[in-house]
Amino acid sequence: MFKFNEKVVVITGASSGLGKQMAEGFAKQGANLAILARREERLFEIAKNLEEHNVEVLPVKCDVTDENSIEEAKNKVMDKFKKIDVLINCAGGNKGGSVYEMSTEDWNFTIELDLTSIFKVSKIFMKPMMDAKYGRIINIASMYGLFGTNQQASAYHAAKAGVINLTRATAAELAPYNITVNAICPGFFKTELTADTLDTYEFKQYMNFSVPMGRPGNEGELNAGAIFLASEEASYITGVTLPIDGGWSSSK
Repeated sequence: MFKFNEKVVVITGASSGLGKQMAEGFAKQGANLAILARREERLFEIAKNLEEHNVEVLPVKCDVTDENSIEEAKNKVMDKFKKIDVLINCAGGNKGGSVYEMSTEDWNFTIELDLTSIFKVSKIFMKPMMDAKYGRIINIASMYGLFGTNQQASAYHAAKAGVINLTRATAAELAPYNITVNAICPGFFKTELTADTLDTYEFKQYMNFSVPMGRPGNEGELNAGAIFLASEEASYITGVTLPIDGGWSSSK
């Protein structure tokens, strides 16, 4: 079960963090990969390591907010692999701030990167899937898309909630094409960007009372959910939102 030999998996935001971790997870399952991000030199480093799993890896520079860049990336993937089986929308970012302090520019930046980019990438990459009558799309949302908090990240909350409902709507639209669309809502995960914060005494104390498991997610602990939803075995699952958050959302 859950083998991806000869499958082609496209991952955005793959130059670091959860995108990089999922690329590693799918490579171990035998998937050929197209890894997309803006940092091309970083992608080539990651591709070299992934190829040690005896899979083909295509690094593609791509700005997920630019439709021309996305179209070029899709064409490169199709030229190389001739098909796209799985798309994982993982690219994202955030300019935080309370709703009464945030500038319109920071709001627009976050909505564009975390929500509108998923619309743009999905719209372009789903077309080969529709032609093939097969596909899996997985959108990386957030536990903050499920509940409001006082973390001064109102735009991020709004964007990730939008991702969840965009997932549901797209799932219904693409079901006749044998394409499933699901969302994953990660909790606190250790990445290059978050490790320093998550390792502080104050944040560990916060996790002790807010996360039932009392810790952040470790590297690779998101992979099983993505691999399952992308698999042949999950062919009848679509429009689902899967929290992977150590129980954070269950305690709300």
